[in-house]
Amino acid sequence: MEIVITLIIGAVAGWLGSQIFRGSSLGLIGNIIVGILGSFVGYWLLGKLGVSLGTGIVGSILTGAIGAIVILALINLIFRSK
Repeated sequence: MEIVITLIIGAVAGWLGSQIFRGSSLGLIGNIIVGILGSFVGYWLLGKLGVSLGTGIVGSILTGAIGAIVILALINLIFRSK
């Protein structure tokens, strides 16, 4: 059951990140992947800054969305430079 919750949180965080960043849409699977990876990046980045958004589902989604925005910005920098 935890994997399903992780996928849902990842999908919501990836979708939220793509809505805020307004880059190219990656689709459902892409949003899930970016959201899950964004959670790791967000927790690492916010941990380095000494910021915590909470431990609940909302905090996880917001942290994942922040990480997803960072990942989407890097993806757009890499692929837009062609």
